[in-house]
Amino acid sequence: MWDTIIVNPMINILLLIYNFVSDFGIAIILFTILIRLVTHPLMAKQIKGAAAMQEFQNSDKWKAVQKKYKDDKEKLAQEQMALYKELGISPFDSCLPMLIQLPVIFGLYQALIKALAVTPLNLLNLSTRIYPWINGSDLIPLDSTFLWMNLSQPERLNIFGFGVPILTILVVITTFLQQKMMTPANPNASPTDQSAQMSKMMNIYMPLFMGYIALTLASGLAIYFVVSNLVGIGQYAALGKLNWRNIIPSFGTNKSKK
Repeated sequence: MWDTIIVNPMINILLLIYNFVSDFGIAIILFTILIRLVTHPLMAKQIKGAAAMQEFQNSDKWKAVQKKYKDDKEKLAQEQMALYKELGISPFDSCLPMLIQLPVIFGLYQALIKALAVTPLNLLNLSTRIYPWINGSDLIPLDSTFLWMNLSQPERLNIFGFGVPILTILVVITTFLQQKMMTPANPNASPTDQSAQMSKMMNIYMPLFMGYIALTLASGLAIYFVVSNLVGIGQYAALGKLNWRNIIPSFGTNKSKK
């Protein structure tokens, strides 16, 4: 079921793109952009939810509740959830796009490994997964090289005899930037504010988690992560929601003082 719904369609979409561009690295980049376009409505929902959350955190009503129950953490948490429900805000909206991406990540990893088959047995297995309307015999075996990488292996760039994981570094940086840009800045958040604490945890652990995957698994996945993050940041900017104060808190303050 998993292969039929997720892995096999990914393999065939990648092969179809590869058939036109003749470069599997470029095929992964174009596939990533396609995934981002398809999931754009979720991105817009996340942005809307983040804006609503920031407005909520700065509202007088929430500040009054914080002041009233500052010594009762349990009651404060209950009142916070009640306000979320009243205003139609979900603290989990920011997690939704990432949860949707998880099947894509796992499926893409399997699709890459199977599509870049080299042994006769694996090539035979790949041929059974290709749809009849795609002429797989002219495409496989695929060329797995892209720039300095073997797309089926973890990426390292040899610099003065040291294998430097360039893509892993880019994955961590771009994931961090995307998380910060899409997370409402609220330096005055209460320690009992569940959404604020969740955002802080996501900003720390998500870049490290994605970096670990990029470091240890196929470099094709790392390309997907970097391109996906950059496209996500571009989408955020195109919607007019890019706020550098989320990354550099003093950015807006210094500018306003001039």
